[in-house]
Formats: sequence, C-alpha cells, structure tokens
Amino acid sequence: MSSITHTVAESYPMNGGDDPYSYARNSLFQRTAASAAKTVIDDAIAEKLDLEKIRSASDSTFRVADMGCSVGPNTFIAMQNIINAVQHKYQSQGLASHVPEFHVFFSDHASNDFNTLFTSLPPERPYFAAGVPGSFYGRLFPESSLHFVHASYALHFLSEVPAELLNKNSPAWNKGRIHYSGAPNDVARAYTAQFSRDISTFLDARAEEVTVGGMMVLIIPAIPDGIPHSCVPGGVLFDFLGLSLMDMAKEGLISEAEVDSFNMPLYATSAREMTELVAKNGRFSIDRMEMTAARSIMDGNPISGQACTMHLRAVVAGIISKHFGAEIIDELFDRFYKKTEEFSDQLESMYEKGTQICIVLKRI
Repeated sequence: MSSITHTVAESYPMNGGDDPYSYARNSLFQRTAASAAKTVIDDAIAEKLDLEKIRSASDSTFRVADMGCSVGPNTFIAMQNIINAVQHKYQSQGLASHVPEFHVFFSDHASNDFNTLFTSLPPERPYFAAGVPGSFYGRLFPESSLHFVHASYALHFLSEVPAELLNKNSPAWNKGRIHYSGAPNDVARAYTAQFSRDISTFLDARAEEVTVGGMMVLIIPAIPDGIPHSCVPGGVLFDFLGLSLMDMAKEGLISEAEVDSFNMPLYATSAREMTELVAKNGRFSIDRMEMTAARSIMDGNPISGQACTMHLRAVVAGIISKHFGAEIIDELFDRFYKKTEEFSDQLESMYEKGTQICIVLKRI
C-alpha cells in the first residue's frame, strides 16, 4: 500500500457544545440556506444521478460525505434530504427492491466538537454513521469510494491566511483591517489567489474520491459578479468587526500590532470564479449553478443586530480567541452589536442581493 499524505491546514472550529453562544444554537442562517438548496439537490439527484453507472461500479452501499459538517443539527438535515432523494430516485426507476444501504461520513477538522455531533445523531437515522477527521484541502477517502459529496458553508474558509498580508514590506500588508473588504486591491488579490489554490486542491482531491457518475453539491457564500465586497452583508459585518477591534486598540484594551497581524481567513467567491476553477480542474461538469439572495433564505424575517451578532460570534469567536485571547470576546461583540444595530437598515437592503451560490457538480 502506498503512503498517503494528509494535508495540514488551519483549523477554525465553530463554537462547540450547546450553550447560548454555541454554533448548534446559532446556525439558523446556515440551516435555512441548506433548506433553500433542498429543491436544487432533489432536482439534481432526480435528473442527473446515474444509477446505472453507480450500481455497476460499486457494491450495495451508497456513500455520502458531508465535508465541514460542524456539530449539527444542520448536517443531519442535509444528509436526510440527500438520502430521501436517492431513495426516491431508485423507487421512481422501478428499483425499490435494490435501494442500497447508506453510509454517511461526517468530516471536519479533528478540533471539531465531534462529541456533541455524535451525541445528537438522530436515533432513527436510515444510515450508518462515521466520523472522518481532517482537512478537505487534501485526500480523506479511498479512490472512487464516494457517490455523493455535500459541503455547505465550509469552502469559504481558507486553508490559511495569505502570507503577504502579514509582511510589512508587501503591498498586500493589511494594516488596520482584518479582511479584504474595503482594502487595497493587492489585499483582495492575495485572498483571491489563496482561494484559487484551495479550491483547486479541493477539486483535485474530490476527483480522486468521487466515483464516475457521482455528484457534489457545494453551497458557498458568494457575491454577484461585479458587486464590491464592501456592498454585501459579509463585507460590512467584517468591516464592523475590524472597526470594533481598532476602537479597542485605541483605548489600550488590545494593541494595534495585534490587529495589524490578524486577518479573517474567509472569502466569498462568485459564479464566474467558480466556473473558471471547475473548468480548470476538468474532471467535473457543472450541472447547475444558482445564486440565492439572503432575504429569500431568511423568509422575510427582519435582519436584527442581535441575530447578526450571535451568528457571527458562533462562527468566528474561536478564531479571534486564538489570536487575541478569549477575554476580549464579550467586549468585542458588545461593540459589534451596537454598530450592527446602528446600520441595520443598510444591512437590510444588502440582504436583498445574492449572497450564496449553490453548485451541482458531476464527476465525469
């Protein structure tokens, strides 16, 4: 057996457990985003999943992987939706007696709270469950072993912060900011280049693991082509977070040097960019690509400063604590909340624009 190289990438786990600041309690946005993609997944499986090719190339087990699964319950909802659609596909083709057993792999970094994930597994689940620790920016599974890969709100996390952002002699040094929103073009280009490398690595690894005829559904925060990052909600929220950190630095609660050396490892792609990266890989076809507005995702519910604060805290508090220390978190998000409340009308209008992309890929 040849040796397998496992990629080491930065780990950004969501807040674990089940406390008021946990991801499990503050991931409604991701949950409703996944629900909005259900129709896309149902249609893709009904129209494009090649059962003949999959049945001839595998045993009687259908294998699904959720990459970047976090701690639930969103991953359980997504996996159930996929299995329901596959079962319906078999039944609609007169293959009800040939419906396979299902094996679901929940994959995330080893630092993910797998204990919370597995203690909350649905007791009546119609699948066998397993955990697979590791970075999806590298191989995780044997060759041609997967039939369906799902990744929702995971691929916008970069494998690492671009090195140029921390070099004072680089034109991409991001002094006084924590993100590329509103930053000089060199900073944005560094983020874009890192994302391109990461997605290329992701697609190369999945091309080895997904059997021919298998599928991937990727749900990724995105921006409409031609819209500046500073004009979409994610960009504005990171601007508010950066301003809150700089305010704390000016008051001596943290140092400016600490802020200058901190950058959020998150990137929002576009349809054009993803199309080019998939074409460059050459081993997947794009069966469907759809941009969805966050306003439709949230079913018209008002965008509140409190909801934005709790959501972002659950996602990035761990990243911030690792750099600045956990003791600043309460103060930081109190300040962030005040800024989001002050500009809630501005955020409200931005949420009308497309902010996520759902991509259906087929292994060719």
